[in-house]
Amino acid sequence: MNGVARTAVGAAWLRARESERSDRLFDDPYAGAFVAAAGAGQGSGAAGVFGDHLAFRTRFFDDYLRESGCDQVVLPAAGLDSRAYRLAWPAGVRLFELDQPELLAFKDGVLRELGATARCERVPVPVDLREDWPGRLRAAGFDPARPTAWLVEGLLIYLSAAEAGRLLGEIGALSAAGSRLAFEHDRAAAAALIERARTMPALRRVATLWKGGLGEDAVAWLTTRGWRADVVELSALAARYGRPAQGGGFLTAVRGDADHPDSPE
Repeated sequence: MNGVARTAVGAAWLRARESERSDRLFDDPYAGAFVAAAGAGQGSGAAGVFGDHLAFRTRFFDDYLRESGCDQVVLPAAGLDSRAYRLAWPAGVRLFELDQPELLAFKDGVLRELGATARCERVPVPVDLREDWPGRLRAAGFDPARPTAWLVEGLLIYLSAAEAGRLLGEIGALSAAGSRLAFEHDRAAAAALIERARTMPALRRVATLWKGGLGEDAVAWLTTRGWRADVVELSALAARYGRPAQGGGFLTAVRGDADHPDSPE
């Protein structure tokens, strides 16, 4: 597997580890199988730096998707998370998973071996996000006229500011009024995480893949492009989840329309 695919396995290892806890924030019964099939393992350093952060992230985004009210869901860089299989979805939900062809082939093979059954209509879209992914998504049956819940999880940090802006702009162009968007948001916390990871031999290789993301105020950036955005700080979730928070947060946004004064002309 390439570097990005290895990070997907690392995230699966952390989800498997969280799922074993008696106070787990979510349960991913497939994560351990992905790690075993990849023949991979992770060190305690990864758990120390990323464990609680990934647990918070997964639980928050799980709840966001289930409560979005959208029956069309798109996961760019879906990785090895198995939300289509492990979450209880409302009837009629269609979930599109975009990722590298080899990663989706590996994922599908493991799930087939397990006899796993998706709990919504799952549509894998093998594509490199540097290519014409909007065209591939449309060809797979995506309807841009319908409100969509987008989840850009754990991806923006691997992109430069220009790349992140282009991706979010492409998402905006495909988003009908009422669409929703979520991703991690805290530039200061991300910078501190990068610096910490670079000092740890087990994580240094992963840290070299990080480019920093959007590089500007994401709320302001989205507001000028027709979204109403809010940030949820991890500290606000700490009491709810019963875990200490190190800092950082998540951004959620709703696509505006003519009835919303913050929509651009």
